[in-house]
Amino acid sequence: MLQSILVPLYNFRIPGYGNRSFQIRVLMKTILKMSDAVSLAFHAVALLASNPTRKISNKHIASEIGVSAAHLSKVLQRLAKDGLVKSSRGLKGGFMLGMASDKISLLNVFESIEGPFIQKHCIHDTSICEGKKCIFGELLISVENQVYEYLSGTMLSDVADI
Repeated sequence: MLQSILVPLYNFRIPGYGNRSFQIRVLMKTILKMSDAVSLAFHAVALLASNPTRKISNKHIASEIGVSAAHLSKVLQRLAKDGLVKSSRGLKGGFMLGMASDKISLLNVFESIEGPFIQKHCIHDTSICEGKKCIFGELLISVENQVYEYLSGTMLSDVADI
């Protein structure tokens, strides 16, 4: 069900409003309420889950997912603080998952970066409808419920090797 909503949203384009990557980030931030840091975290832990016995450097992960090593380092530090990844320094250092990939949900990763998943039912930070019926109707409530179910029910073992 989530895919039936997200695929049309993913394919939606606004002509003259930035490139595809920019529009996807706007979608993530507005409708799905996910920051760039959450997206980085998802990609990083999926890579770690694909290599469960190997330590992978921050630089290598950043190169693989095409992001700044400095920004990724901050994200990985937050994940390490919550025990989702563990790090070791030195020549043979790097990052590994902090526990088995079938024990870590995408919701765990999301909440490590963003805090508790709060359903806001509004694309704006502050509601502008003032109690009136939202022009999006039940769509946002449905999307948020499905995103929550997907994140809580999807383990890293499910997304390894994607």
